[in-house]
Amino acid sequence: MKKVILIIALLMLGNQVNAQFNILNAKDPSEIGRKSPEQVKMDHSLPLPYPYTDDRDILWGKQVWERIDLDERFNLPLYYPTDTLSAMPNVRSLFDALMSGIKSGKITKVYADSYFTEKLNMDDLKERMTAIDTTDAGKDQFNDEGHVDEQFINIYHVNSETIEEFHVRGIWYFDARYGELKYRVLGLAPVAFDPKGMAAGMTPDLVEVFWVFYPDARLTLHEYYAFNPRNTVKPMDYDHLMNARRFSGVIYKEDNVYGDREIKEYIHDNALRQLLESQRIKEEIRSYEEDMWNY
Repeated sequence: MKKVILIIALLMLGNQVNAQFNILNAKDPSEIGRKSPEQVKMDHSLPLPYPYTDDRDILWGKQVWERIDLDERFNLPLYYPTDTLSAMPNVRSLFDALMSGIKSGKITKVYADSYFTEKLNMDDLKERMTAIDTTDAGKDQFNDEGHVDEQFINIYHVNSETIEEFHVRGIWYFDARYGELKYRVLGLAPVAFDPKGMAAGMTPDLVEVFWVFYPDARLTLHEYYAFNPRNTVKPMDYDHLMNARRFSGVIYKEDNVYGDREIKEYIHDNALRQLLESQRIKEEIRSYEEDMWNY
């Protein structure tokens, strides 16, 4: 009986692996990474719904803004693959996953700031993500001939390769019903060098391209996967990755009485002290749950 149970468990595991990449059942290379019609009918996977949390059950909470540096090795699954032609159809970078949801209309709550006050449409996004500059040779040609050849026009645009960071707005809160400290993602923003600064020939600043209200993006992020270096046939979808905090982030702002000022606004020109202040805020959050059980 134990052998039968073991065989059934292995078969079920194999079906889960095949359902994700279809490697073993593919009859043509184009079918690898794509679900068959039978698998699509059987796939009713949805993001795990958040439980309802009554405001009276929240004894304490703190909002924090974190910076995810994509140069860190632990965060590389959020950055790659940048070449979508050679990647599996459902394996994308986090930026490409967000843009896919925005272009398809599945993600509609896109904003210019982390407080979700100014909503953006596709025209606004194109304006923020693209800049065009004409070289001096092109300007001379326009003055002489009245037109400019394409070779004298430089187009700067934001894509998955130019993303440097991600900013995450989230809230830590103590749930009295469960007696534990929990975390919830509220917003997510890709960060890149300002294309308009590059077009103007200046040293560009890092700017937040847009903010998405995270609950609105969960369904899209559930459909796309990040590469799992530990097990390539069991990737993790981005919704699971973000909710499980499978990223390395540094706190750069917390909600405070000074209008939610950033750490760099009260600790100037000292990266080490800024990092220590970020660690202090993180330890304060971690210590709260332990302090709840001390009498």
